[in-house]
Amino acid sequence: MEKSEKSLNFAYYGNKENIMRYPIGIQNFEKIRRDAYVYVDKTELVFRMVRQGGYFFLSRPRRFGKSLFVSTLEAYFSGKKELFDGLAIANLEKDWTRYPVLRFDLSGKAYKKNSDLSETLYQHLDKYEDLYGITPKYESPEARFKDVIDAAFDRTGQPVVILIDEYDKPIVDSLGNDELSESFRSLLQGFYSVMKAKDACIKFGFLTGVTKIGKLSVFSGLNNLKDISMDARYADICGISGKELKDYFEESVSELAEANDLSVEKCYEQLAAMYDGYHFCENAAGVYNPFSLLSTLDSLKFGTYWFSTGTPSFLIRFLEAGKYKLENVSGIKVSPFLLSGVNASRPNAITLLYQTGYLTVKDFDRSANLYTLGYPNKEVEDSFMESLSEFYTPIENNPDTLSVYRFVEDIRSGNVEMLMRRFTAFFADMDYQIQGDAELYFQNTMYVMLKLMGQQVQVERHTSNGRIDVLIQTDKFVYIIELKRDRDPQDALDQIDEKGYDWPFLADGRKVFRIGATFSTATRRLENWEVRQ
Repeated sequence: MEKSEKSLNFAYYGNKENIMRYPIGIQNFEKIRRDAYVYVDKTELVFRMVRQGGYFFLSRPRRFGKSLFVSTLEAYFSGKKELFDGLAIANLEKDWTRYPVLRFDLSGKAYKKNSDLSETLYQHLDKYEDLYGITPKYESPEARFKDVIDAAFDRTGQPVVILIDEYDKPIVDSLGNDELSESFRSLLQGFYSVMKAKDACIKFGFLTGVTKIGKLSVFSGLNNLKDISMDARYADICGISGKELKDYFEESVSELAEANDLSVEKCYEQLAAMYDGYHFCENAAGVYNPFSLLSTLDSLKFGTYWFSTGTPSFLIRFLEAGKYKLENVSGIKVSPFLLSGVNASRPNAITLLYQTGYLTVKDFDRSANLYTLGYPNKEVEDSFMESLSEFYTPIENNPDTLSVYRFVEDIRSGNVEMLMRRFTAFFADMDYQIQGDAELYFQNTMYVMLKLMGQQVQVERHTSNGRIDVLIQTDKFVYIIELKRDRDPQDALDQIDEKGYDWPFLADGRKVFRIGATFSTATRRLENWEVRQ
């Protein structure tokens, strides 16, 4: 399909074949421009930041374009004017001064032992020491960093630009290991504090990461660090806005629509439902996940691309440790303070879910100063349920009898006796997995299983007289499950009747099952259950 002149002017650099080339996974600005990949122009924001000056910090989820933005800054400060032809900054910048740029990338490595971080820093320092003709006189990374800054400033006559990508990777990798985390924290604190000591020699600083690590003093030396992670002016600094989708990819969306037998309008709607919805401050327009969006346009197939790049297992561990009811995760209300930093010694699961991209801002109550968080889109919600299912429903020993699909067949057919037998067998088989609150584990397991299969499931639904432990609804059946610990199932059934949990459903024509179930603290299993219809 021919690309429009508008798309070509916006997106291309030297692509004579007029072929849309998607930079999936490419984080190098120069490669994108020279090899004629599509580039969504963020250079006006570069110009704005540089004119403001100082030190900036940006937190965004993985695969959101942070490294590409760092690479764009590197090309700009290196004076590579020719790479910016046709972009917004070409009409704004007049000087194109070349500055010495020191770029440290802490991604691309798993930090599992003490030496991993120092080795990474040494690799970067070795490169710059060779570039500026320095013979190392010290062992410590911070002392060598000071010498590199001094040498770059003295030899070029220009102040230094410092770019640090994924500054928090070592600490995120060591969450839960207090000793290793403290070792990394101490080393990084000393290394980053060099920027304050050498401030007179520094033109500009930019740091990125997934999380804002608080209570670590990592940034204590940078008194003028500007955190733009939730600044409305920079809400779309990474990612792709709805306007950019239409400006740059109009023809691509038409091709996707045709390949999937959709109208263009419906195609835009499906793209938005799957990949849009990230809000990094109140009242900001939604932003698409660029990795998933570009992967979809390239393959002409809707899929879960971002999720397939890996879900950090520590997120699920912290959810479990925090005793969160999974149904309440989406829709939770939190203070701005909770979103602004991570305490590495006692991480909050909700903070981590927000900063890693599994939750986003849905609303802001200014009077109460509270954010409402939720899943940004269908890709994230469905895929996160898949990830949780590996923890809550890792069926291996008896995959046929205890398959999630078997449970759903029972629910859809109204076979409540078989459903409860299957649950009893499931939790007997899973006894080793249950740690801590068995009732909470049961609720979360049911929520994940049924949510995964598209059932309407609620945990602890509030009614006028109390809370239903588990509520499952289909078009024909309603299941009200009340859980008791070390009690007779009859007590649970009596509570359903006394509280009138079934009243809202008696007139809608569906069959209502009242189920009382008992957990045993001795055996840590679902011991007894009774059903009333």
